[in-house]
Amino acid sequence: MIRHLLTGEEIGKVEFEKLIDLSREMKATRGTAKAVKPLADKSIGMIFAKSSTRTRVSFEVGIHELGGQAIYLDQSKTQMGRGETVPDTARVLSRYLGGIVIRTYKQSDIEELAQYSSCPIINALTDDYHPCQALTDMFTIYEKVGKFEGIKMAYLGDGASNMANSLMMASRIAGIHFEIGAPEEYKPSDAILNNTFGGSGTVSWTKDPAEAVKDADFIYTDVWVSMGFEEEAKERMRILDPYRLDMATLLKAKPGAMVMHCLPAHRGEEITDDVMESPNSIVFDEAENRLHVQKAIMATLIK
Repeated sequence: MIRHLLTGEEIGKVEFEKLIDLSREMKATRGTAKAVKPLADKSIGMIFAKSSTRTRVSFEVGIHELGGQAIYLDQSKTQMGRGETVPDTARVLSRYLGGIVIRTYKQSDIEELAQYSSCPIINALTDDYHPCQALTDMFTIYEKVGKFEGIKMAYLGDGASNMANSLMMASRIAGIHFEIGAPEEYKPSDAILNNTFGGSGTVSWTKDPAEAVKDADFIYTDVWVSMGFEEEAKERMRILDPYRLDMATLLKAKPGAMVMHCLPAHRGEEITDDVMESPNSIVFDEAENRLHVQKAIMATLIK
């Protein structure tokens, strides 16, 4: 049976725990004789319509370290960029490749690609979801505190973003409490906010950023203007200004609260420089973990 990672909902509690364990193993054995190479003799396609630093590099390195070959495809320079349909592309590429990693705008394109593909499809980011990053964030939390139960993570910013959507889902599955601090204009999706996804975690929304970070063990933020939303930049900056993660906001959380950001960061906008550089910041540990978690995802899905 072909398995895909399209939203993150495909991963239940049991498989989530296995991914956390496998990510830990991938990290511990990297560069040693114990490192596994389950993608030996496999070629993995990487279709990118959006620019990327961490996603592209971590996937390419991960594919190489798992024994496979990465084939990078700029979507605008493929026949998809000239009007070839998604079903036709899926039918052809999946006959060549062991798996496809895709980073694009519309979630519907990934869903359609998976519908017609005979190999696994992995969502490397769309406007609606970023499951690889959210799973990485859960792994990073576990790595830092060794548990999920009793942990609160706060999120400040756009509550309807792809990161907010994926973190709501992952938090439910992991079993942590996730509280979003966001304005009415960018409140989280009710459909995702109210879905348990079969997990024991809880999710809530408040318009008060101070309330969101109160008693938080982790505070998460993301850029206010994502790719594809540049025309809304001025309005977004105005509305989201009270949700900036600065030192005053950090001090309202639990003492020693750890700061997370999926990067790239626009310092001085959603997060201040002193918070990014503070001892509370685990942003770059989080960025490193993309490699290990994505290796675990590929090793699980691409047989």
